[in-house]
Amino acid sequence: MKLLRLAPENTKFPFMRFRRVSYPFSAAMSILSVVLFLTLGMNFGIDFSGGTLIELRAQSGVADIAKLRSIAENMNVGDVEVQGFGSPSDVTLRFGAQHSEQGDAGAQEAAVARVKAAIGDDYDIRRVEVVGPRVSGELVQSGTLGVVLSIIAVLCYLWFRFEWQFAVGAIIATMHDLLLTVGFFALTRIEFNTTSIAAILTIVGYSLNETVVVLDRIREMMRKYRKMPTDELIDVSVNAVLPRTIMTATTVFLALLSLVVFGGQVIRSFSIAMIWGIFVATYSSVFICSPMLIYLGLRSETVGAEPTPGKLAKGPA
Repeated sequence: MKLLRLAPENTKFPFMRFRRVSYPFSAAMSILSVVLFLTLGMNFGIDFSGGTLIELRAQSGVADIAKLRSIAENMNVGDVEVQGFGSPSDVTLRFGAQHSEQGDAGAQEAAVARVKAAIGDDYDIRRVEVVGPRVSGELVQSGTLGVVLSIIAVLCYLWFRFEWQFAVGAIIATMHDLLLTVGFFALTRIEFNTTSIAAILTIVGYSLNETVVVLDRIREMMRKYRKMPTDELIDVSVNAVLPRTIMTATTVFLALLSLVVFGGQVIRSFSIAMIWGIFVATYSSVFICSPMLIYLGLRSETVGAEPTPGKLAKGPA
């Protein structure tokens, strides 16, 4: 049986020729992301902006989440998040903070009353909890601190894992992916919540995985072909891992696409952000991290030990 190939073997695509285009393009996109973040800001969800959580239990024994979501669209309380938990009869309903001329407290109570009227007698209301700005602010600080500490730990690993040129390239590529992901959230107005933080951390991990695969191959080729110019050697290395890169990105994309279509509203922001992150991470590992080795002056003589004379070659076999 013939195996499926998403990319041909032994490609010779000149990736490094595009570095004079990819760097200005990525710099412009990064600046735009910062501008969008500072001007539009993030569309914070209930976890960060505050709101109301209502815990319900179905009297029939099984909660109809799809029906509750349909009812929630007509409650006139803004975006409503409906999520099952625990037993099949338990469900939580969350919506954002309400505002009116009579005061925010009165608006919130009126919104809770509308929700109670909409769900009727089919559900017992077990708990009503208001998440205030103070709690939301703590969530923002904790989430941001978690992202920053995770990135610092990963960057320390990269610094000790590779030569300093490799580490700097990987750090720049990771920061590039992080900036563009933040800009994506700001531009698309996808709700930014605790699930989105998980998406950012996952994107950082995926980006590093792709970057390390490319860098490992470049370092292996530099030990083997010491006479080859750096830009040609990087092209050979990237083309060598291209089938693997395309296959990995495609399989992950298909899995995430199924989550977007069938996963429901709860994980939709995570899935959409991850799809964006796959393309950004794949792009940065090839067009951001790899060319950085040329600009940093990496040479084959600086990588690894001298190979034996019988192993020397002028180019790839």
